[in-house]
Amino acid sequence: MKIIGHGAIVLALIVLSNPLIYGQDLSKYRTFSFGTTLSALAQQIDARPTDIAVVHEHPALIQELAWWPPPSFGSSLRVEPVSRILFSFYNGALYRMLVTYDQSAIKGLTADDLIQVISTKYGTATRPVAEINFPTNASYEDKSEKLIARWEDPQYSLNLVRLSSQDTFAIVMFSKQADAQAAVSIAESVKLEEQQAPQKAAAQVQKNAADLEVERKKNIQAFRP
Repeated sequence: MKIIGHGAIVLALIVLSNPLIYGQDLSKYRTFSFGTTLSALAQQIDARPTDIAVVHEHPALIQELAWWPPPSFGSSLRVEPVSRILFSFYNGALYRMLVTYDQSAIKGLTADDLIQVISTKYGTATRPVAEINFPTNASYEDKSEKLIARWEDPQYSLNLVRLSSQDTFAIVMFSKQADAQAAVSIAESVKLEEQQAPQKAAAQVQKNAADLEVERKKNIQAFRP
């Protein structure tokens, strides 16, 4: 047995006290279900409109919403192992979740420890040689991470990774169909933005010059030596 004492307690809590999926249902994480509208999920976590980030607008609307679970109080055994969940939306519907674990909550735990416990709920994990992409790339320092283990069904995928930039484990969950559609849309959006970049830059230069001229005329009338 690799983990004993405090580590074993925390490891059990990650899966038992805060189960990843109820009844091996890969269509949701805790109480967050794929396909949920952005407005409904924002209300669920009491988010403000300013918390919502628009990543891309064309050809499809890609948005993100980050949520930090409130800290647990009371018994030390009811520790909250999740530090943040990043929700991604495709045309207003939840299609991907990145669940990042708190470093202190998983201190001492190995990848094998997590795989062993998660597998008690989802069966035998596969370990394909693959990478998990972060296509929005607005909220991550790395474009991809190496896959540690995967649990999946025909519609959904749950992937265990280690975030190298944060030195912690994370779970990336997504709807396969929606994730594929979003990836195509994001690639097209990035290409379109690159093509439009020179025109937008020139337009911004013109706008800045026009704004400066307005300020110059206003100030020259009001200026007194």
